Amino acid sequence: MKGRKVAIFASIVAALGGLLFGFDTAVISGAEQSVQKVFELSGFWHGFTVAIALIGTVIGAMVAGEPADKYGRKRVLILIAALYSLSAIGSALAKNWYLFLVARLIGGLGVGASSVVGPAYISEISPSHLRGRLVALFQLNVTFGILAAYFSNYLVASAFANQAWRWMFGVEFFPAAIFFILLFLIPRSPRWLAKIGKKEEARQNLIKLGEQKVQQKLKEIMDSLSSDESEQEAKLFSKKYSYPIILAVLIAMFNQLSGINAIMYFAPRIFEMAGIATETALLRSVAIGATNFIFTILAMTVIDKLGRKKMLIIGSFGLVFSLGMLSKIYFLQDFSGYGVLVYLVIFIAFFAFSQGSVIWVFISEIFPNKVRGEGQALGSFTHWSFSALVSWTFPIIAENPDIGGKYAFLFFCIMMVIQLIVVWKYFPETKGRSLEQIEKDLDIE
Repeated sequence: MKGRKVAIFASIVAALGGLLFGFDTAVISGAEQSVQKVFELSGFWHGFTVAIALIGTVIGAMVAGEPADKYGRKRVLILIAALYSLSAIGSALAKNWYLFLVARLIGGLGVGASSVVGPAYISEISPSHLRGRLVALFQLNVTFGILAAYFSNYLVASAFANQAWRWMFGVEFFPAAIFFILLFLIPRSPRWLAKIGKKEEARQNLIKLGEQKVQQKLKEIMDSLSSDESEQEAKLFSKKYSYPIILAVLIAMFNQLSGINAIMYFAPRIFEMAGIATETALLRSVAIGATNFIFTILAMTVIDKLGRKKMLIIGSFGLVFSLGMLSKIYFLQDFSGYGVLVYLVIFIAFFAFSQGSVIWVFISEIFPNKVRGEGQALGSFTHWSFSALVSWTFPIIAENPDIGGKYAFLFFCIMMVIQLIVVWKYFPETKGRSLEQIEKDLDIE
């Protein structure tokens, strides 16, 4: 393989971490009620059991940046693949609740680290004109993993009368093993190689990845890395990086305050709250996963043309509408027809087209080369912290007859109104610029 094909292949391989990310986070939706019964969990501890993987993602996201900067994106991705494999086997074979928690925590570590390292790696090896689409491959694979988990859950539930929930977790081992093997075939990031002083290998990898102006690009990278020679070590939490820090925290926070993971993890339960039978609820969850996947593909085709900011604005309008209508249905308790399914599908479509596809691209672009790993970790840490909070509290709220889904959906709707205003006024556009140009545009000097 040469040039562009190498960049695309390496991006596809790295993005397989996104597929496992999506599968691992969504598989719990089909198993959570069985897990609650098997381990005899109260609403609080049930919420904690679902959230334990998300607590792992917070930790994984928080710690992944430093080893990714020190040992390289490729090596950390290999470790992540091993964590996914161990989690799948451990969750399937756990003999008690404590072992199950440990296995799910390990999977969460992999998910959190993957959300940091995968997009950062793809961003660093991609040509500017393809970067949006190639980084969005990560999110596309997340949505495919979610769809695969929903469909797998449905098939497993239909095929196994007993212990189906164990098989739901166990099937993840096979894609995790494939991911592990393929990672040995991809090149190391030239920007990371330049950062640790391996300029010649960086130059060779730029050639492999199809860079036309190798010496010019290498000079841009080196200039970016040496732009602040007075500092012994670049520190993320300094005044010069305040703007990208604020942007990363805001986009990650709003991503979860849309309610996306509450809906993804508890889709069958949301349908059952509307009086829909369990098997039908699992099948309707597949419809949600399919919508997520299809609209992520659509987003990939336009993200480098339409731009990140415009997609976030378009998405905000659709999210406000769909969440508002869902809140109305639960307030009125009018579950006749297909209202819940229709508005959930609309919600997923607009989320996938906007927030879902933009978040990892945007965060991977706005931080300079020197602190990209740490910056990506900060965005992921924020994302997963809010995800854990929402996922832990949602079942408690959903089981409360005085609160239920109505106030939850209303809260998410209000958050999306705020997101629309913030993005409109304060977010920059990053499409079509090199990472070094974006650094200059954001006045990070």
